[in-house]
Amino acid sequence: MAVARITSSLADIPAADWDALHDGANPFVAHAFLSGLETCGVLRERLGWTPHHLTVWDGDALVAAVPAYLKANSHGEFVFDHTWANAYAQHGLPYFPKWLCAVPYTPVTGPRLLAQDGKWRAVLPDTLLAMAEQQGVSSVHANFLAEADDALFDARWLSRVDVQYHWRNPPSAGGGAWRDFADFLAAMDHKHRKNIRQERAKVARAGVGFRIVHGDEASEADLAAMHGFYLQTFAEYGNRPALTLDFLRHLARAMPRQLVLFLAERAGNTIAGALCLRGRDTLYGRYWGASEPVPGLHFETCYYRGVEYCLREGLHAFEPGAQGEHKLARGFLPTLTRSRHWVAHPAFAEALGRWCAEEATAVRRYVDTLGAHGPYRRGDIA
Repeated sequence: MAVARITSSLADIPAADWDALHDGANPFVAHAFLSGLETCGVLRERLGWTPHHLTVWDGDALVAAVPAYLKANSHGEFVFDHTWANAYAQHGLPYFPKWLCAVPYTPVTGPRLLAQDGKWRAVLPDTLLAMAEQQGVSSVHANFLAEADDALFDARWLSRVDVQYHWRNPPSAGGGAWRDFADFLAAMDHKHRKNIRQERAKVARAGVGFRIVHGDEASEADLAAMHGFYLQTFAEYGNRPALTLDFLRHLARAMPRQLVLFLAERAGNTIAGALCLRGRDTLYGRYWGASEPVPGLHFETCYYRGVEYCLREGLHAFEPGAQGEHKLARGFLPTLTRSRHWVAHPAFAEALGRWCAEEATAVRRYVDTLGAHGPYRRGDIA
């Protein structure tokens, strides 16, 4: 008989057992990534994160799991529910702790219901609800769900959608794949093609060159520079940084070919960087920063170098991160993201269900509007 348990540390689960539950295509659910967050000081209870992973055991065998956390706030989630928490507070009800099924600080769609056997995957949403009711949490949230996982949640779970901007090669079903950056540009209309060439030329005229290093190629200086850029970007926006240098070192050791750094250099100095992770067929952009203001440097470092990398390496997708309507003009098309939410309080669940439906209608209308203003020539993108 299968038994569900809560695991407070991934160090208690052998990496091989955890990683046997997923296909390895998405690096963010790998044991190395998730356990590194816990052991390298990224997840801290005082910042609102307490590991609270759901695991399902058939005897001594781990057969299913959900990476999950008890949250004391809504920081670092990217599916915004601050208005929900405020509404609870106004009615004198506790919203926290809530239970979050997600990858911390990572707005990347991927598997959340981990099991190789479909029968175990199918029972995970109900298992989450049973455990949530036992623990008395206000709500359960499953963020950035893969489409196959989303289909396993029933009507008790409120559905939310949002939009990100992703690059695909080919960009539409039935289209021909691009071989290089010139092919990519050729698919665009004249205006957008010209703008991208001008942006890239500005960076080249400024004397900026680039190095691309994987984790096993990165020096201590490379990792320290990238972490410094990350800290600077967070400071500029007034945000609290969570990523530690020890975590970058851990990724370089534990995921040596999946960690990819795009480092911009001028006059012998590293002046900017973008940190990405590589999956089986997708590049994921995560963090960036720069120490010198060079026109076009952000777009070159975070977008164009990544597109070139994907084309060279045969990757079919590039997801450069959350938000950013400016990405549309640079070849990244609007893509829906999905999340599911169970709310224990019946009246709040009913009210929030209506709110989610209205939000979804607005988001889908927005995506339709964006589709009419894409950068590609009419007929090239279905």
